[in-house]
Amino acid sequence: MIKFVISLLAIWPVAVALGQNPSATPAEMEALRQQVQALTETVKTLQQQVQQQQATIDQMNQEKPPANAEPSPIAGAAMSASPSPAASAAPQFPTEDASVVSASAPPAAAPTASPGAFPTTDTSVVTSTSDASVLAGGSSLTAPIGVSSGKNYMNISLDGLFAAAYSSERDFDRLEPHGHDPSQRGFTVQNVELTFQGAVDPYFEAFSALIFQLDPNAETEVELEEAWMQTTSLPFGLQLKGGQFLSPFGRINQIHPHAFDFADAPLILGRLLGPDGLRGAGGQLSWLIPVPWYSQLSLAAQNGRGETAWAFRNPGEDGIFFGRMTTDRELRGLYDLVWIPRFENSFNLSDTQTVLFGASGAFGSNDTGANTRTQIYGGDFFYKWKSAHADGGFPFVKWQTEIMYRRFEAGRGANDTFPIAETFHDWGLYSQILWGFKKGWVAGVRGDYLHMTDSALTDDLTREPRSRVSANLTWFPTEFSKIRLQYNHDFLDGIHFFSGEEADSVFLQFEFILGAHAAHKF
Repeated sequence: MIKFVISLLAIWPVAVALGQNPSATPAEMEALRQQVQALTETVKTLQQQVQQQQATIDQMNQEKPPANAEPSPIAGAAMSASPSPAASAAPQFPTEDASVVSASAPPAAAPTASPGAFPTTDTSVVTSTSDASVLAGGSSLTAPIGVSSGKNYMNISLDGLFAAAYSSERDFDRLEPHGHDPSQRGFTVQNVELTFQGAVDPYFEAFSALIFQLDPNAETEVELEEAWMQTTSLPFGLQLKGGQFLSPFGRINQIHPHAFDFADAPLILGRLLGPDGLRGAGGQLSWLIPVPWYSQLSLAAQNGRGETAWAFRNPGEDGIFFGRMTTDRELRGLYDLVWIPRFENSFNLSDTQTVLFGASGAFGSNDTGANTRTQIYGGDFFYKWKSAHADGGFPFVKWQTEIMYRRFEAGRGANDTFPIAETFHDWGLYSQILWGFKKGWVAGVRGDYLHMTDSALTDDLTREPRSRVSANLTWFPTEFSKIRLQYNHDFLDGIHFFSGEEADSVFLQFEFILGAHAAHKF
């Protein structure tokens, strides 16, 4: 059809010319003959180009479909990612629990378990649909935004997370400690995330996330949350990662706010790790241990400086942290870095039940004294049941619990200006249960508890002990959107000039996603 159109366009001007001048002279006829010959050569050239383009498209259509499709952060079923560039890469831990949404196509058959692979038959965890048409130039309205060329690909996505909030407590800084929690009565732009993810070459893959927020004064804040690359084909189950990334501590710290199961973060994330959790620039080595169940050991080293390493080398607000003038020290050696080990294991209890256990640590210096240190320990547990007759992953039950303990050596500050040195033993936990009772509908409850060591001299609101009970109902209209209604009841114990009180809060959260978002760990 394309050849016919090109030929018609080439001959049409000549036919028109002859029709308008039937008594043309021999010279005019010769000139027209030369024009026809030139147009014929042009047509041949265009035909060759069309053939080459068609061959390229056919070759792309024959490419292996994505073998590691990554679900949307909202649902995971309708997004797809391109294949990993190295088919011989070490088995990777399944990424995201996509059971809370329906799939847009029948799930692939569960892979045969092998040593080192994640041993589950829950297809809503280990598989998702893929859209190979993206690589072939498909134009589906629901296809992820992607750029592909041969063995290279890049997925682009935009995720928006917003909340309307009301609380009996006016001070949201006291009420909601995490940086992406609802921040005021009225509306909050919690998180607008622009991500780029894909294969660099046959040896590396990369991911980057830019975050946009509006503070309570409607000022725009932009931050580089993550930008890293990691290997895809090292032998012996090894993997190296480098760049700016979320620290491999616990479960909730390793996922972005839009993937939280509640409208706000657990208290221990914002108070023990910090308002931005724990992340930073550094490197990480992971080893997928060759045993019959999933078992992984990792060790990361990061700068541990600034607000994203809140309990470590953080100069604090206006040079004050926990009431002390900070030293804002430069790196003196490896011991000033933050070292984060993690060990996690997972296995099936049955065809419908899966459990995961994890233990983490974070160790480094802090800025409240010349040689003060911070140690954080964490343990996490995850259990999931999914019906053997599940439809799109429903019904299901998920239970997740994390506990953290922080030992913080608070020195006398710069030049020993604070009266005493103290050691704070702070700890807390949360436990949550989610019930996917109907396709697209999830109900959840969560309990939080936070204990902070009392001090007669350290006057800091972030050290207030407290607890919380939360309940929510989430509806996924499609795999591209989410609407959540949540109620919180907070018990604020009070500290120094802040009296104890109770607070009631209601949140209406909504989210959208455009494109293909890289998945979070299961």
